[in-house]
Amino acid sequence: MTNIKEEDFIQSIADAFQFISYYHPLDYIKALGKAYEREASEAAKDAIAQILVNSRMSAQGQRPICQDTGIAVVFLKIGMNVHWETHKSITEMVNEGVRRAYTDPDNVLRASVLRDPAGSRQNTQDNTPAVIHFEVVPGNTVDVKVAAKGGGSENKSKFVMLNPSDNLVDWVLKTVPQMGAGWCPPGILGIGIGGTAEKAMLLAKSALMMPIDIHELQARGASNRIEALRLELYEKVNALGIGAQGLGGLTTVLDVKILDYPTHAASLPIAMIPNCAATRHAHFILDGNGPAHLTPPSLEEWPQVTWEVGAQTRRVNLDTVKPEDVAQWQPGERLLLSGKFLTGRDAAHKRIADLLAKGEPLPAGLDFKNRFIYYVGPVDAVRDEVVGPAGPTTATRMDKFTEMMLEKTGIIGMIGKAERGPQAIEAIKKHKAVYLMAVGGAAYLVSKAIRAARVVAFADLGMEAVHEFEVQDMPVTVAVDANGESVHKTGPAEWRAKIATVGLS
Repeated sequence: MTNIKEEDFIQSIADAFQFISYYHPLDYIKALGKAYEREASEAAKDAIAQILVNSRMSAQGQRPICQDTGIAVVFLKIGMNVHWETHKSITEMVNEGVRRAYTDPDNVLRASVLRDPAGSRQNTQDNTPAVIHFEVVPGNTVDVKVAAKGGGSENKSKFVMLNPSDNLVDWVLKTVPQMGAGWCPPGILGIGIGGTAEKAMLLAKSALMMPIDIHELQARGASNRIEALRLELYEKVNALGIGAQGLGGLTTVLDVKILDYPTHAASLPIAMIPNCAATRHAHFILDGNGPAHLTPPSLEEWPQVTWEVGAQTRRVNLDTVKPEDVAQWQPGERLLLSGKFLTGRDAAHKRIADLLAKGEPLPAGLDFKNRFIYYVGPVDAVRDEVVGPAGPTTATRMDKFTEMMLEKTGIIGMIGKAERGPQAIEAIKKHKAVYLMAVGGAAYLVSKAIRAARVVAFADLGMEAVHEFEVQDMPVTVAVDANGESVHKTGPAEWRAKIATVGLS
């Protein structure tokens, strides 16, 4: 019989979520380093460089890799011979660990979890409750896997009930392009096959906790059907040419992980869940000898990659830029932004829409005329920071507000991550505005460009409040120009054709 103390378990959970907030798994870093070395697309290579530099900076500064520090997911395998020294339930102990981690004053993590999800959507303030999966197994230890799952990748999860005779590969190749770039590729695809609907989804999520080993598998060859399927999907998904951040390139996925389970004769449940550029998970085992100790990786393990400003990069003064200036920017052009802009994401846009619909004025200080809006929900600042990690959120969620913002508020540009949909692109073209893309998964790097930050409206929304940021040399790419040309359409199409013609994959 093994005794597991309440405090040991709680502190281990807290330490693990802190650990994964700023340390990428080394298998991910090494796989991304290989992708950087072989990448032939200049835009994709630049994006991967930013992710790698951000990862190293986060490890050094022990601050979050991404501003979306995720919803807490915990997988527990509890030995039958374990005795708990506590009066709390296991769920209560897990949530206490999450609470400690996300409110740690030395590294505050963003609270993103909302109660009453289909109603008032009120923030719980400490990122609880966690999503917990239990399994009782033979033995006298507690096996724990923790993951922090960002909304951008989680929102791209897919599920389908195929017919038994349908082709799984065809479904994946049709579905991945429909996911867009909001899941921040390059990352990992977790695929669950079989069981029932909920079992397939759990298999897909569990698969994401497995180590990246596709290069080893390629070297030795497949020894079973699942391994052969992994190799096939890895090659064919990368041949789609989607590339880093959806800009077009050779690497869209770093690995494809698959778990399966017996299913009903009439069924073929398939789940697919992506992990993003902020892949975060850790594994530890408690055996009654105190809390877990996770070993920090050596900084020498990171690839020696630097990110530098290109010679053709245009510098932009946001305080003086005019609509006629914006009209000259070209698709794919790299910019360095300096000056002031406002921020706002889902809740702020909804509140602005409600005020405008009622004919009420916007709050004092919320003047968007000839300005840019950045889609972001930053992490709170600690120590001497101006603001915590502040990378972009997925822009497509703001598509339905784009026409309103361009027509009613006078903004001339937007900054976010991933592609824009047809509705937003049409509005951008109509109003001769522009959409700029910042790299998702480079939140700490972006925060270093922010020189000042203050809340200007809707303070009650917490991380979704409207801020004014003053930045210096913030790197972005023109993703949709004033004529409505989108690099998220042209880039993947170009690289898909190149891969098919030259066989670069």
